[in-house]
Amino acid sequence: MGSTNLNRPELYINRELSLLEFNRRVIAQASDETVPLLERLRFLCIASTNLDEFFEIRVSGIKQQIKYGSVQSGPDNLSATEVFNRVNQVAHELVQEQYRVLNDLITPALAKQKIRVLRRDDWIPSIDRWVKRYFNSNVLPVLSPIGLDPSHPFPRVLNKNLYFIISLEGKDAFGRETDLAIVQAPRSLPRVVPVTSEHTGGPNDFILLSSIIDAHVNDLFPGMKVTGCYQFKVTRDGDLFVDSEEVDDLLRALEGELPSRRFSDAVRLEVDDNCPEALSAFLLQKFDLHESDLYKVNGPVNLHRLDAILDLVNRPELVYPGFTPDIPPRLQKSENIFDTMRNGDILLYHPFQSFAPVVDFLKQAANDPNVLSIKQTLYRTGVDSAIVEALKDAARIGKEVTVVIELLARFDEETNIEMANDLQEVGAHVVYGIVGFKTHAKMCMVVRREGRTLRRYVHLGTGNYHSRTARIYTDYGLFTCDKDIGLDVNRLFLQLTGLGKAGKLKKLLQSPFTLLKRMLDLIDREARYALDKKPARIILKMNALVDPDLIRALYAASQAGVKIDLIIRGICCLRPGIKGVSENIHVRSIVGRFLEHSRVFYFYHGGDELLFCSSADWMPRNMHNRVETCFPIDEKRPRDQVMTYGLNNYLADNCQAWIMQGDGTYKRQKPGNSKPKSAQQIALEYFCE
Repeated sequence: MGSTNLNRPELYINRELSLLEFNRRVIAQASDETVPLLERLRFLCIASTNLDEFFEIRVSGIKQQIKYGSVQSGPDNLSATEVFNRVNQVAHELVQEQYRVLNDLITPALAKQKIRVLRRDDWIPSIDRWVKRYFNSNVLPVLSPIGLDPSHPFPRVLNKNLYFIISLEGKDAFGRETDLAIVQAPRSLPRVVPVTSEHTGGPNDFILLSSIIDAHVNDLFPGMKVTGCYQFKVTRDGDLFVDSEEVDDLLRALEGELPSRRFSDAVRLEVDDNCPEALSAFLLQKFDLHESDLYKVNGPVNLHRLDAILDLVNRPELVYPGFTPDIPPRLQKSENIFDTMRNGDILLYHPFQSFAPVVDFLKQAANDPNVLSIKQTLYRTGVDSAIVEALKDAARIGKEVTVVIELLARFDEETNIEMANDLQEVGAHVVYGIVGFKTHAKMCMVVRREGRTLRRYVHLGTGNYHSRTARIYTDYGLFTCDKDIGLDVNRLFLQLTGLGKAGKLKKLLQSPFTLLKRMLDLIDREARYALDKKPARIILKMNALVDPDLIRALYAASQAGVKIDLIIRGICCLRPGIKGVSENIHVRSIVGRFLEHSRVFYFYHGGDELLFCSSADWMPRNMHNRVETCFPIDEKRPRDQVMTYGLNNYLADNCQAWIMQGDGTYKRQKPGNSKPKSAQQIALEYFCE
């Protein structure tokens, strides 16, 4: 299939740099004047949050490799130091772009709509008076300034919290000459404070807590002179270390480890761009950081907190129009979801179709006297989850409820620990999956007595059982009572809760056992069809493509002549359009109103077309270190729906598509003289209107 060496480092893009490119596309949404104004602000806040997490997880990992002299490198053959230097350069560019977009584009556009974040220069006397009253009554009582001297060492600084470093002159009441102090912005106070129109004259005016503190910082140090007040924020390593081989109770180990995340190693320092170099250097030294870790910003260091404005401003014309998710007609007419499932599979396409049937499935199972047991995996659910409440109700009634909870769902550990405890208290069986393998599969199985037989009813999904994210992430969920799938899901639950060898599955594919091998076989099969001059086609939609074995297989298939379309939201380590290697591979990323999250795999397969949905991206961790599921879409109506609205419309999108270039950059596709086509908008109109 071609003699080219497919292991050459230049054929692979570094995953960290590819992830930063995704964030560049998110920032571009904030610059796009066709996007409603407040949504542009939301995209900018999302980009800020994304960068925080990038530093907490990815940059901290790179720094660990450098610290311990790791020589391990990925397919791109870049050392950890080389990766850090490139990441550092791009990250600084993105931060500068974030604040340029905020200051030059979004803030003026908001002001034209009479939505203002008032800076000190904008304050008129009535605002000054209001700020003083607010500071004295709401802020001052909860502030705890810490002067830095031998009896007050530099405080422990919380991860991602807003602080101020204050420079001072003079002596205090005890005769101490302290020239520096630290003030933490209280976490209990809102970062964006609305000011009524009687004081500002405007309908939607706000002042940042940082400005309020800065304006009255002198009141914290009576008799001394404040010579400077500067915001700063530290981002710390967000990974938790739990040695799974050394602990006998994962939940207790995690409970002990979680508090340390707030004070783990620092990886980034953000400061006001007017902060003197001497103070920046002092902070860098205190956090054991280098000049390259310093980010000077022209605006609030906690930029993502501006998303509070979206909840404080009631301007429907400045946000995406609301919509009512569709409920399939079969479910609308149905009083009993189990009866409906027996008449054929039901596919839900979130958020265009409602997540409510998934909740109803659990609620009906909890209350149905014929239901004997419920088994479910939970990765992220959110607080006050209706899914969890239904499981608790079922356990209280006396049904057999088994829940596999992934405690190591990053940043949701505390929520999941609390959920596990709540479920156990009402009598549910709770297990934490398999040590060393995250349980990332999304599946639920209900066993129901019908006459003399027991029937399994199954829900499989590409996304989490999370009602809120189901309104903003695109995902698929399949309801089926297919006998073979039910048997497969039962075997998977036996693996997760018990012991024994992996049994052979009839229809499902599973990581870490069969998914990778089957995908490689199917790619190779398409290549052989192409070599035999037969039609060959692959369409893959996912969040990330990183696994080198799968990338090499796609390269080989491209060399054989297979037409390959990849719809990759975020990380893509494959280079498209490389002569002799990937001319037949086209990669696009869709960035729009909803976060693309579904995973769909299509193979022409000699005319016997195969279509799968999956919980797994094509990354090494998903193939080797996680329990994942991949399920076929066999029935005609669901297949047609996925092909049209989940794949083909995305390939035709010319409004929200970014086309990947061979160097790893992306170019925005525009309609030009063609009719504008947005896959997400088409789905909204079809399902919701």
